[in-house]
Amino acid sequence: MRTTIEISNEQRAQLLKLAAQRGEKGFSSLIREALDLYMKQHRARREAVASALRLRGSFSDEEADSLQESVRKLRAVWR
Repeated sequence: MRTTIEISNEQRAQLLKLAAQRGEKGFSSLIREALDLYMKQHRARREAVASALRLRGSFSDEEADSLQESVRKLRAVWR
């Protein structure tokens, strides 16, 4: 199926360069691969959240507090 998307000149140039490196004339296959990868990652993220939510209530208060503190420390150094 054909569709129109808006990309920057820089993105177009990078896509054409990558396509040329792969011996392809256009970048349609790159866009399809990128979309497939994005949708796969999005599904995995949704499944991870659903899996985590199924654990709700399975930690003791002490385990939950410990995990929350670990996450807080990670977030403090991540940024």
